Amino acid sequence: MAVIAKKCPNIKVTVVDLSQKQIDRWNSDNLPIYEPGLPEVVNECRGRNLFFSTDIDTHIIEADIIFISVNTPTKMQGIGAGRASNIKNCELCARKIAEVSTSDKIIVEKSTVPVRTAEAIRRVLSCNEKNLNFQVLSNPEFLAEGTAIEDLFAPSRVLIGGVQSPDGLAAIAKLVSVYAQWVPRENILTTNLWSSELSKLVANAMLAQRVSSINSISALCEATGADVSEISRAVGSDDRIGSKFLKSSVGFGGSCFQKDILNLVYLCETYGLTECAAYWNQVVLMNDYQKERFSRKMVSSMFNTVTGKKVAILGFAFKKDTGDVRETPSMFVVRDLVHERANIHVFDPQVEREDMFQEFEYTCGMSRANTPGFEDLVTTAPDAYSACDGAHAFATLTEWDQFKDLDFERIYKNMAKPAFVFDGRNILDQDKLRKIGFEVYAIGKPNPSKFNDAV
Repeated sequence: MAVIAKKCPNIKVTVVDLSQKQIDRWNSDNLPIYEPGLPEVVNECRGRNLFFSTDIDTHIIEADIIFISVNTPTKMQGIGAGRASNIKNCELCARKIAEVSTSDKIIVEKSTVPVRTAEAIRRVLSCNEKNLNFQVLSNPEFLAEGTAIEDLFAPSRVLIGGVQSPDGLAAIAKLVSVYAQWVPRENILTTNLWSSELSKLVANAMLAQRVSSINSISALCEATGADVSEISRAVGSDDRIGSKFLKSSVGFGGSCFQKDILNLVYLCETYGLTECAAYWNQVVLMNDYQKERFSRKMVSSMFNTVTGKKVAILGFAFKKDTGDVRETPSMFVVRDLVHERANIHVFDPQVEREDMFQEFEYTCGMSRANTPGFEDLVTTAPDAYSACDGAHAFATLTEWDQFKDLDFERIYKNMAKPAFVFDGRNILDQDKLRKIGFEVYAIGKPNPSKFNDAV
């Protein structure tokens, strides 16, 4: 919404929320999320044509176009638990819009939703007693956290789906005219409503599939002495395949990939497409396997015990340039180490301690109340050097650029020996670390003690 306000100064954009705390932060210099470039855009537009408010009713009445941008988490219980998305918030928004609106409006699904969610929204809106006409569009976002502002300034495509009727096509054209103020018309794709809804799920599923595919090969590389980075370069040079999302790692995380794949799995199951459901579910299973494999490698390499040992975790966010910890692979590695009773010291430049513990409780069911010693076993460090001081090992689990430039000789000097490094993102100069004296293990890389090409 902030980018629309920046690119369309003639359009008034108002973001509303039930939470006064959230709105207060949007109206301050301490924004509730970290995203490079976002503060500059908000500061430029706020008070001009970008506003943040809790006065939901008033701004619904004033609006011509309303974007529904609410959370649609995976259901944790009931029918479809663990796979289906909970669209309760979308329905509540539709009911509020129908209740307070006094004029016709265009309603835009911005949240990632299951196919045919728009039908439910349309039915709720059509039950208004004021004979108002609501047109529902789907306009999914194809953003990557950390580069979201860049992606919005120059999107590869904008997708808008709507009912293929005269009124529906007119609504599509209206939204197209907004984006066309800065996006080339050929990059604005229009489809029917259901194709737009499904496209977002499929896009995320296919991206995650590539990550799981190369991660499966990383395990084979470690067993055979091949190098997954060389495999990725060789395979990615094929124009039919391409190089993106072929970087092996400890696994994918974030709010979208797993949720959207599981949603796709549930849709396939719902329509009786059992084999299709199993196919896409394997992407998630492979991701789980990769995280578990990394944890096992840490424990087995450190003489099959980490109990009482200090282990530094560099990075907790699911990727660099964000503070988002949802489904982050780091959490699952830390969980496994907590179960092994290791003393874990975590440093991440953008993650707050309380955010970590909230995600542990929500996703892993681990809390201070039900996990003895949890609070004491997980320490948040002020910097990477403090985290590594006296540690038996450190693991890089988020690819923050600053981790590449650390003084590793200083770190090695202050660590217990042997000093172990587990590079879960393949961002470190592993040969240099070995020359310093570290014992290094990396995703998909041959272990020199096991494979020696020079012989």
